Amino acid sequence: MKQLLILAVMLTTVTARAANRPIQEPQESLTTVAAEAALLPADTLGNQLRSTTLGDVVVTGTRNHTDIRHLPLTVSVVGRDALTQHQRTNVLPTLTEQVPGLFVTSRGVMGYGVSTGAAGGISMRGLSAGSGQMLVLIDGHPQYNGVYGHSIADSYQTLMAERVEVARGPASMLYGSNAMGGVINIVTRGMRADGVRTQVHLGAGSYGTVQAELSNQVRQGRFSSTVALQYSRTDNHRPHMGFEQYGGYVKLGYDLSSHWNVFADLDLTHFNASNPGLVTQPKLENDQWITRGAASLVLEHHYDRLSGAVSVYDNFGRHKINDGYNADGGTPQTDLFRSKDAVAGVSWYESARLFEGNRLTFGLDYQHIYGRAYYTDRQTGAIVTTQRRLMQSAHAHENEVAAYVDFRQDITSWLTVDAGLRYDHHSTAGGEWVPQAGLVWRPVRTGELKATVSKGFRNPTTREMYLYGTANHDSLRAERMMNYELAWRQRLLDGRLTYGVNLFLINADNMVQTVAGRNINTGSFKNKGFEVEASYKINGHWTVATNHSYLDMETPVVAAPTYKGYLGATFRQAGWHVAAGLQQVSGLYTATGNAPQKENFTLLNATVSYQVLKCMGLWLKGENLLAQRYEINQGYPMPRATVMAGVNLSF
Repeated sequence: MKQLLILAVMLTTVTARAANRPIQEPQESLTTVAAEAALLPADTLGNQLRSTTLGDVVVTGTRNHTDIRHLPLTVSVVGRDALTQHQRTNVLPTLTEQVPGLFVTSRGVMGYGVSTGAAGGISMRGLSAGSGQMLVLIDGHPQYNGVYGHSIADSYQTLMAERVEVARGPASMLYGSNAMGGVINIVTRGMRADGVRTQVHLGAGSYGTVQAELSNQVRQGRFSSTVALQYSRTDNHRPHMGFEQYGGYVKLGYDLSSHWNVFADLDLTHFNASNPGLVTQPKLENDQWITRGAASLVLEHHYDRLSGAVSVYDNFGRHKINDGYNADGGTPQTDLFRSKDAVAGVSWYESARLFEGNRLTFGLDYQHIYGRAYYTDRQTGAIVTTQRRLMQSAHAHENEVAAYVDFRQDITSWLTVDAGLRYDHHSTAGGEWVPQAGLVWRPVRTGELKATVSKGFRNPTTREMYLYGTANHDSLRAERMMNYELAWRQRLLDGRLTYGVNLFLINADNMVQTVAGRNINTGSFKNKGFEVEASYKINGHWTVATNHSYLDMETPVVAAPTYKGYLGATFRQAGWHVAAGLQQVSGLYTATGNAPQKENFTLLNATVSYQVLKCMGLWLKGENLLAQRYEINQGYPMPRATVMAGVNLSF
């Protein structure tokens, strides 16, 4: 890492000289400007940001609105235009393309499902949300299954997202357990200007796939609302692989004054998914009926030197699963697996600007994690109490309480330092100290060098502590990792060209593994790699973007590719909008161990839309246009080329 730091210093020094402009920042820090911009009404803020030289203003990795150039963490921002340009109902496929180092598993045209054979596994730099090592947030509130500790991919619908912010690297200091690999924060939609806006999206295509979405947004004085409904279904490309989903989102907000506002929201989705099993061992009746919901109530305030929020939230789910049977001579199940879970919590933070260039953030978090898993008779619905099933049942409550403080200071106009500390206490796993430190050096007005050392951790899940014969609630402790990162980011040609380079090293230990039929803390690994990204707005019509990531894993894991690259281009003119992307994935492990399997594939996706009328647009899209044969989940071949077409209405 010492050699990398020397190389980075040399690079930025040369770049500063080549830029032939002063490296001194304006006397007023951009952090201060960004914080004060957060006090403006949403529509005024949008105009303000467009008319200044500010970079992206984010809330992930900082809690309060902050210019990304003063944060030690690397945060990728994917806006609503990018999320919707390919007419996808879920945000995850777009994030896989747009965010270097992030990968999401898939198995069909639509739908991820849960349980054995499911897709929707999110990984970042070799750490996986399927193992609870990658955290998904909605407006900063944790979203995961309370029993198994993993994300539920089919819950993250585009209909609720204004933008998605992805922190690449540990964010446990602010967000606690499960954020050891990073966080995906879905920032929900809101209406900025007075008026009423209604949008309808309809589409249909290959394999009986249908998608429909209706949204209505209102802002009248101090009141605002967003209401959205969604329906989608597909037969998918294999027998017994159907998927159907109903979703809805409601957000109501009210500005109590120029400094205080309150909002409440509810996201609810229900999906039915069928797992056809491996192609070499197909299954019948492997069906899932899943309901997931997330609700929150938030009170915020914004003053000149002080901002903060208190929120209560609940992420809950109800699962019913038929494990199915082998199509060749199997016997239908006589009972169904069921689970109920919730992650409910209270979060409070305050962020104060004590003096020029300073930002002090402190907060308290409390979570109540509930999980119950059991089996019921398929015919009568009665709970099954055989000895075999008693070994596979759990009913547990866990509590987690934490306090944290983060101090960020602009030492000079070209140097920012940041240090934070969290203490997190889990009712079973015990306490954990979580430090984070970083600095940002801006040798030129257009670029910054970031160096970060941060700790991530994950508390054991209800499943690991209480469920199945491997359960161990007596001695399991948190998984831990340290991340060392060096990053350079620069904007050239008046901001039309941006690029960034990240180098990282991960040391992890205390990983939970099953040894001799019991879960214990014993595993460790080292991952290292780099990420590169760039975008260039050629002119008013053309924009190109690319990102690449390389991952060197000491211990290979499934669904973490060695290399992932993406090259995309968009074209806009006279009502036409064309977006195309080429993605290369190499060294993707679909199986490890004694018989490892790896996949390499290239995907070409494209969408063409035309605004026929002011209120109506038509679109056509194709995915896997090169008709590649490949697998992401072993034994689940992906579909060849697929097409969809539809119409968008707005009034």
